[in-house]
Amino acid sequence: MKSSLRVTLMQITLEWENSCKNLDRVEDLIRIFSLQSDLIVLPEMFTTGFTMHARQLAQESDGPTMQRVKQWAATCNVAIAGSFIAKQDEHYFNRGFFAYPDGEVVFYDKRHLFRMAGEDKTFTAGDKQCIVAYKGWNICLQICYDLRFPVWSRNVDNGYDLLLYCANWPKPRREPWKILLPARAVENLSYVCGVNRVGSDNAGNVYWGDSMAIDMKGEILCHLEETEQCVTVELDYDKLQRFREKFACWKDADRFTLTF
Repeated sequence: MKSSLRVTLMQITLEWENSCKNLDRVEDLIRIFSLQSDLIVLPEMFTTGFTMHARQLAQESDGPTMQRVKQWAATCNVAIAGSFIAKQDEHYFNRGFFAYPDGEVVFYDKRHLFRMAGEDKTFTAGDKQCIVAYKGWNICLQICYDLRFPVWSRNVDNGYDLLLYCANWPKPRREPWKILLPARAVENLSYVCGVNRVGSDNAGNVYWGDSMAIDMKGEILCHLEETEQCVTVELDYDKLQRFREKFACWKDADRFTLTF
């Protein structure tokens, strides 16, 4: 059944490389906000902050972090999205996840690794796009630096209805973040939610939040600034479909094939 979707943007500070504290904090917030939400979106690397210490901090995809996320989703009857540091076959990934209330988890490995911080030397890039189905909506998962590459998020034939970005996007580059999120919404005729963190980390980065929900016209539905905030926004599926029918520019989109 397709209807409105209540999405909670969880803009929080992260304790540097302290999984236990971050997990406990997020659990408390999820128990509160799940009562008014269908989907909760966390920042990128929500258990550690944006660190390159993958060898010390990585977990398997069925390890303690994801077991706990699955438990939250099941007990609170809410879907949860975010990313964590994963290890698989001696490789490390900035791995996005979408955890369903029924225990299923779908993973997405970040495609575009931020070379200016050495992410490309620590992690392995993903090569598969990820669109999940939930409550009648199709939702595309992407992570932080992916935002700068519009081809990767191209919405072919309205294949998705909501584009999610979880991020650790620092303050000096906040203007591109605020520009590119609405751009992705407009060019893809889709809702977009971008969830960033706030605070600072041990690598010297300061984060200003600017988490946003944006509709298919590029209109900002909510904008969180530099403080910790968790806000739930309701997205209207019927409104999206009416606009796609009225302003069907997607039918004139260029066709192309991605190569790696």
